[in-house]
Amino acid sequence: MHIITHACTQCGTVVSANELESNRVMKCPGLGCENVLRFTDLDQADQEHFLDNKASYEL
Repeated sequence: MHIITHACTQCGTVVSANELESNRVMKCPGLGCENVLRFTDLDQADQEHFLDNKASYEL
């Protein structure tokens, strides 16, 4: 399994790809951070890998 995460560019909070994919657009969960995170912020290769293997990322 390939772990895919994204770090907020404003505060550094790490968010998992499955959280980004399920919400597509979300406010950063970091305390006091108002940055908006998107699934498309992930590298194209990471997006494709996640979508192609989505079942293996479900909890």
